Amino acid sequence: MPRKIAAVLLVLAFAAGCAAEEPAAGFTATLTDPVNVDLNWPDDDPDVAGRIVEYTTDPNGEYTILQFVPPRQTTYRHPDLIPETRFYYRIRPFYGPVSDAVTVSGPASPGAAGPAVPLRDGGRDATPAAFRAEPAEEEMVRFSWADRSADEDGFLVEIKKSGADAFVPIEMSDPGTTTAGLATMPDEKGASYRLRAFYYGPASPVLERTTGKA
Repeated sequence: MPRKIAAVLLVLAFAAGCAAEEPAAGFTATLTDPVNVDLNWPDDDPDVAGRIVEYTTDPNGEYTILQFVPPRQTTYRHPDLIPETRFYYRIRPFYGPVSDAVTVSGPASPGAAGPAVPLRDGGRDATPAAFRAEPAEEEMVRFSWADRSADEDGFLVEIKKSGADAFVPIEMSDPGTTTAGLATMPDEKGASYRLRAFYYGPASPVLERTTGKA
């Protein structure tokens, strides 16, 4: 699980009453042993930028984000759960344009601030502009950008480590923000970063599984 999302987004919640407009077929939750649940879903949307995996233990309460996953990932394991407890799961796709990749202290991605346009029909005009990654104190990277979208649900910093095949989400920022910070790990030296302005798609059906005895 991306560390910043795990540390920060677990306190972010979304109302359980978000009904699915077009429920995705094939979403399954399997109790593979008494305290582990494996989630699976089809890779059936070529336009998706990724998916959000969420859970709750209160069917009338709020959902907690477990992870933002990249577009072609179709599985997630929720491990080491509380025994004899009912868990509810759903997934949601997210969409939105992404900036060009940058490196720490490299040139910013192209583009300049301009009139904000809707993500859903603005195309590349809604892409964050002038995205930059710069070193900061205490092994931090400081990101900055120009917001060109009018209706984002947030921004996602995505990372591609040296030798990796693809970018994965690592940091979420609130809508309307233009800066973020991230502590770096030793294996992230030489990594590339990019920034996505995103909006949520409809939620999947809710699946329920009850854990067994430890």
